[in-house]
Amino acid sequence: MCEGSARNSDVKSELGTRQLPDISVCTVADMGLRELERIRLILRGGSVIDWRRMHFQVRDEVDRFLHLCQIDTKRTEDDAWVRKVLADAVEYLRKTFNYRVADVVANPDEIHDLFLFASGVKGLPRHRRIACIVLKVMHVIQHIEGRDLLHRLAFSEMELSKLVLDKVLGVAQKLQAKGLPVSEFAHSIKTQDSLITKLLAKKETVAAQIYDRTRFRIITRKQDDVLPVLYFLTQHLFPFNFVVPGQTENTLIQFRTVLDGNPQLQQYVQQLQLDLDYEDREERARNLYSGNTYRALNFIVDLPLRMDSYLPCPEQDLRERKNRIVFTLVEFQIMDEETARQNEQGANAHRLYKHRQRRRVLRRLSRGLVVPRRQG
Repeated sequence: MCEGSARNSDVKSELGTRQLPDISVCTVADMGLRELERIRLILRGGSVIDWRRMHFQVRDEVDRFLHLCQIDTKRTEDDAWVRKVLADAVEYLRKTFNYRVADVVANPDEIHDLFLFASGVKGLPRHRRIACIVLKVMHVIQHIEGRDLLHRLAFSEMELSKLVLDKVLGVAQKLQAKGLPVSEFAHSIKTQDSLITKLLAKKETVAAQIYDRTRFRIITRKQDDVLPVLYFLTQHLFPFNFVVPGQTENTLIQFRTVLDGNPQLQQYVQQLQLDLDYEDREERARNLYSGNTYRALNFIVDLPLRMDSYLPCPEQDLRERKNRIVFTLVEFQIMDEETARQNEQGANAHRLYKHRQRRRVLRRLSRGLVVPRRQG
């Protein structure tokens, strides 16, 4: 519905500079089934593993999506790597489940075809089902490889944070240039003390469970502006499928409310991947330390980053597996101005949130222990 426009602009990224079609801002009124599915996935913290089809219509949409994933198939090394992941996925399905993968899916003329098969706009109906299954396995393999590379490369947390910051703030400038109604776009990186307190407060006291080490807070002028801004981020910053499942806390916008407030969207209800009552049946985790009326959309993204600066050039790369993309967890918090103001009132105030958190940590640390009094 609103993926592109006729104008062209220079788009600079880790992939270099080249001409790409500009993307128009997508309002809720402009949204169709594709946009609804992607927005819903983020609002409920779902996973594309549960999907049964994609929604790409033309090759250029796939190409833009691959660039968001930091993949440029015009590069020989990128095309070779994606085909390696495809081959591994096909081998897994054939070996583990004796699954028959059609040759046209296992060896497409170009990788873009795989996404068009999965969307049902190319190939036979059975190719859609097979391509969807293959893409799901590729999605998992891609993350395994990215995590492995992240732990193998020699760089500091500070260097990684700077790469994230540069990338996200670059998109923040695009938001401003497009005139989207964003009144605040701020970032924060947790201090060592904050990390220790958060880990002690969590049931899982493992550093890997800290998802919001790097966090970006986005305030829109009105609540109606939240979804257009959110969708803009999925077009310019992170692929919608890289939102971490099960880590969304959404007390701001419910999907059913979006449909009820926009009657023109009702035509897509019967075509949704999941039935309309799915969210009502899901168990929702709530932050134990926030006030009962605290409202926000918080979600975690596995942000893809190219690490060419830390790797040998492709011609001299002697690694057996030549992945050049890592993933790092980044938290985004979005709300509107009025909600942000209300969130700082009464029990929701940030200082009280921190007080409740520290009180819980102190109880956990001292439980069952007798603390001796000071000697006079």
